[in-house]
Amino acid sequence: MIKPSKKIDPENAEAYEKTHPDPITGAPGSHPIGTGVGAAAAGAAGLAVGSIVPGVGTILGGTIGAAIGAIAGGLAGKGLAEAIDPSTENNYWRNEYRNRKYYDSALDYDTDFAPAYRYGWESFVMYNSRPQDEVEEQLRTEWPKKRGTSRLEWDRAQHAVRDAWDRVKNLHSRDRSDSSAGDSISKSHR
Repeated sequence: MIKPSKKIDPENAEAYEKTHPDPITGAPGSHPIGTGVGAAAAGAAGLAVGSIVPGVGTILGGTIGAAIGAIAGGLAGKGLAEAIDPSTENNYWRNEYRNRKYYDSALDYDTDFAPAYRYGWESFVMYNSRPQDEVEEQLRTEWPKKRGTSRLEWDRAQHAVRDAWDRVKNLHSRDRSDSSAGDSISKSHR
């Protein structure tokens, strides 16, 4: 593991980790999953577009297209991931989950519901904002690996996953419409 260049006060280590620090610089706001997913998707698209012309240009065009696409996609993926603050989302759902029709007082937020909500907002980024219906089968298949301590089977977890997905989708849509009016990211997600 790369050590951050910024010294971390052991008494404040937990608060520091909640800032999602960059592993190299220690700067807050590192989102390697969003960056990686965006880079991979756009890199593949760049490779495909750059490879259309047959011959030597295919190799060169594909390589350049993949590199440019990966950089642009990585930045786009990081931007989307930065718009989603895991601490804000967790706090929101901790206060809101009791108001949902799938709430069950025999189940605990941290143990059972939090993993499903986290899976919902992380999947929104991982699947690059695609409609949830398009990736429903992958979400169901991956739930046993992502559920951690949750006792929720998919038939119950899917409602919390969808709620968290829809919330970040709506926030992201609102942020994009705000950015066209000059505000790049809503103040609640800075």
